[in-house]
Amino acid sequence: MMRPLAEMQAEVLDSMPLLGEIDVGFADAIGAVLSRDVDAPEDLPGFENAAMDGFAVIAADTVDPGVDLAVVDEVAAGAVPSVTLTSGRAARIMTGAPIPAGADAIVPVEMTEGSHEGLVRVLEAASVGDHIRPAGGSVKAGARVFNAGLRMRATHASVMASMGVRPRVWRRPVVAMMSTGDELVSPSTPTLKPGAIRDSNRTLMQGLLTDLGVEVRDYGIINDDVGAFETALEEAVKDADAIVTSGGVSMGAYDIVKLALRDRGDVGFWKIAMQPGKPFGFGTVSDVPFFGLPGNPVSVFVSFEQFVRPALLTMMGADRLFRDRVEGVLDDGADTNPGKTVFVRVTTVRDSDGRWHARKSGGQSSNVLSALAFADALAVVPAGTGRVEPGGTVELEMIHWPEARSRREALGDR
Repeated sequence: MMRPLAEMQAEVLDSMPLLGEIDVGFADAIGAVLSRDVDAPEDLPGFENAAMDGFAVIAADTVDPGVDLAVVDEVAAGAVPSVTLTSGRAARIMTGAPIPAGADAIVPVEMTEGSHEGLVRVLEAASVGDHIRPAGGSVKAGARVFNAGLRMRATHASVMASMGVRPRVWRRPVVAMMSTGDELVSPSTPTLKPGAIRDSNRTLMQGLLTDLGVEVRDYGIINDDVGAFETALEEAVKDADAIVTSGGVSMGAYDIVKLALRDRGDVGFWKIAMQPGKPFGFGTVSDVPFFGLPGNPVSVFVSFEQFVRPALLTMMGADRLFRDRVEGVLDDGADTNPGKTVFVRVTTVRDSDGRWHARKSGGQSSNVLSALAFADALAVVPAGTGRVEPGGTVELEMIHWPEARSRREALGDR
């Protein structure tokens, strides 16, 4: 009996623990998830300042273009104005510098010219507030800036740095990974013996885990030996917050992951109503979450995306767990198994009307890794659908948002 995909996903996510909270540096917070709401402790910026290099003036003095004003001060960024402006006076000012008392506008330097020593000629009339950044114009003191559950990007960390608020985040999980199978050899093996396969799964899992921002422990290739797998597992449960394996979870006589775990831990093995990625193992070993993925590389990827990635993000405290989906047109259609949710590897393009179009990126067998490499989305064909006619509407799960414009497209002939 196959388990529905959504039912199994919910079971996995419901069992994920949260890791402890830690204080980290601003750069170290990038990729981690905020464990607490962040409120602004003060106005940002904390004082009125100049948005451009130029001259601080009283706007009413500039009604008549060509007026000459006496330059009585110069204020650099980080300096403090020394003069209060009164009518007929101006202060040279740099971007980011505090606004002198009495000034209510900035005239950009290109809208002025020096007439003679100590004077500046204003060529255009200014309005009150021109090129002045008000105190609190970005964030008001006490305002909610970020909510707990936000996965931090560099821009978020930069805002927190500008406020001097040290990030408090959920600890990133340490994830142990290993691939299994007598047929596997190192990717650097120059010549393959009959029946041997270079191990691509660990490279794939390493990249997916690194992209997620977790700490990875690589336990290498484990041969089809129950004792060797049990030894690796014993080390992994001491070292990691989660364990991910590939291979050994199906119905074969040498599926050592199933054999090793049938009498220990709390791990179940299921057939999931999805393609690729039907065989799947999940549970805990010594209270450490365990994910047993299939052996075919495309199945590894799809199972990781549907189960492991959202589960690890849950452990990290994130609110948003799944890839973005957009509606699109499957130009070449697809014949799929109506009993399963099928993930078709596709390349995408957006037409001039803003509508997404997709075509298969290559062969759809679960061992065709090249089609996955060329794909930037998974076309999701729900269970019960079966055939999608050419031009039919599908959801596109975007696994990669690539740089889409070339230099020529972006800049023309420059």
